Amino acid sequence: MSNKVAVYRKEHFNSAHRLFNADWDDATNFKIFGKCSNPHYHGHNYELVVKLIGDVNPKTGFVMDMKQLSDVIQENVIEKFDHKNLNEDCSEFFQLNPTAENIAVTIYNILSQHIDPVLKMTVRLYETERNFVQYPA
Repeated sequence: MSNKVAVYRKEHFNSAHRLFNADWDDATNFKIFGKCSNPHYHGHNYELVVKLIGDVNPKTGFVMDMKQLSDVIQENVIEKFDHKNLNEDCSEFFQLNPTAENIAVTIYNILSQHIDPVLKMTVRLYETERNFVQYPA
């Protein structure tokens, strides 16, 4: 039997964004993205859940110290995206449409630089209570 354990850290941030493709006119953007293509942006109260799977360290009893995980998320994701306009304030989305899918992949890529690669990580991002994405799938 494996000693692998899944641990989860939940965080929260608020951001504004606009979904649009610069190659399309406003009518096409509205047809594809609906109200989310509003040129004056709109916002979400995002819930972020980071899941790590790994072996329990016999010395600490942790897969990863949750305070350390929280600090990594705060410093590298929350401070970067909270109360920001993703399209205009965050270089990650200057050329990338800030869909929930793209935000989740971006967060995963940011965090993977700070999390031990021996741990299997999953990022789940709730854009609303009913709409969420997970990366990797």
